[in-house]
Amino acid sequence: MLMKFGDVESAERIFRSIKAKGANIYGALMNGYNLNGESWKCFTIFEEMKEKDVIPDEIAWNILLGACSKSGMLHHCQYIVNQIPLNILNKIRIQTALIDMWGKCGSIENAKNVFNLVVDRDTITYTAMINGFALNGMGTQAVELYREMPNNLRDHVSQICVLNACSHAGLLHEARTIFNEISLKTESIITTMVDCLSRLFMFDEAQELIEDYEKTNTP
Repeated sequence: MLMKFGDVESAERIFRSIKAKGANIYGALMNGYNLNGESWKCFTIFEEMKEKDVIPDEIAWNILLGACSKSGMLHHCQYIVNQIPLNILNKIRIQTALIDMWGKCGSIENAKNVFNLVVDRDTITYTAMINGFALNGMGTQAVELYREMPNNLRDHVSQICVLNACSHAGLLHEARTIFNEISLKTESIITTMVDCLSRLFMFDEAQELIEDYEKTNTP
């Protein structure tokens, strides 16, 4: 709770006062570091867990992968991944976290390799891979994967991710087509499409889109 309010020092004092700490206690502290922009501290905590023979559970590994995503340092990523047990690596939430991590760290081939290993892909898995393509300037691949994604798995977040990919790659036709296919155009969807149009200097069309939305969505 203290971490949620940004009181990192108090949370650390309480953590140090607990004599018998399990993976859940370590995980809570590391999660707090991620929430407060101090992800680098997670790696120190991980080393402490190893010294005290505390085995991370799936949640703790997930949090560590989140720290790796925020750090953006490939050597940290590989170091952590090399120590994850195989039975944990096969969990879909861990695989999704790996896709997200590799994508954010610029190692798109590693992200694709993990994605290809996922048997029962869900919305989050597809979205993580689409976002990975988007972050690495691979708009065409993001659109192709979105098209492969079953319709029932597409949601608000995946739609924003693929429109962002189009925006950064200058894929105006693809963005328009996808946008027109979206039945529920939320404010976030509109904002993303406006950004796409503005990046390509389609200011009149962007303004028209804003005005049309405001007409039907008065405050």
